[in-house]
Amino acid sequence: MYETILVPTDGSAGAEVAARHGVTLASAFDSEIHFLSVVDDRSFSRDFEAIDPELGTVRTRFEERAHTAVDSLAELVADTGVPCETTVLTGSPAATIRKYAADAGADLISMGTHGRTGLDRLLLGSVTERVVRTSDVPVLTSRVEPEDGDGYDRVLIPTDGSEASTAAIEHGVAIADRFDATVHALSVINVAGLAGAADVGPVLPDVVEAVETQAETAVETVASRCRDRGVDVVTELSQGTPYRAIRSYVADQDIDFVAMGTHGRTGLDRYLIGSVTERTVRTSEVPVLTVR
Repeated sequence: MYETILVPTDGSAGAEVAARHGVTLASAFDSEIHFLSVVDDRSFSRDFEAIDPELGTVRTRFEERAHTAVDSLAELVADTGVPCETTVLTGSPAATIRKYAADAGADLISMGTHGRTGLDRLLLGSVTERVVRTSDVPVLTSRVEPEDGDGYDRVLIPTDGSEASTAAIEHGVAIADRFDATVHALSVINVAGLAGAADVGPVLPDVVEAVETQAETAVETVASRCRDRGVDVVTELSQGTPYRAIRSYVADQDIDFVAMGTHGRTGLDRYLIGSVTERTVRTSEVPVLTVR
């Protein structure tokens, strides 16, 4: 499933966390891993350097830091047997990461999040969030290191039966299979949301019943794929606000990995926030794999 895993790094602790998850997966899937650091050249135009030579010195410092960042991650995997490559490029970080992933044939991008709290965790703008929104390659986001490098024991696949959510099934089941983990298939029914729809009120019970049937079908689809692969599976229907229900389920069931689909939107829509997946990525304490 994963032959080449890309780990972008800025030398931060978050990038090291992402690297450790990347190495965990690379070890399980016999993958090679690429460490990439991008020097943001938007503030270091050659034209500006001609005017202010000091900018050239600043650019050199950033390039040195970038090389140090990838070299330190290469040392991290030196004793694991996982083959790795290191690269430093200049450009706009998110766009350069996406292009490198395409050129290198990466099957997965592993990136750290800053673990922000309060209002900050709900704001956009980070390179990681831009890559999650726009990448055609699955993206694993994480803020906590894997425990003892042993992998994952409980993999959650939230699903509503949509094409977007089913995109993650193969990835979640494959990871569970490699780590001998149990898959938890969860579908959340947002009854409050249904009740708020103006044209639903008079027939709400019928609508809820139809949605429950759809949810049962959705989790059974995951369960069927697990049984085909010989993977243990638990199914659950829940009611509530989807991303909050997912977060509660993660905590209650001690989930250590989440695989979710994204809508694969294009144009302006792909830059907008609000989806269950994006809220989960921002707030989750466990790794979240987003699949388009």
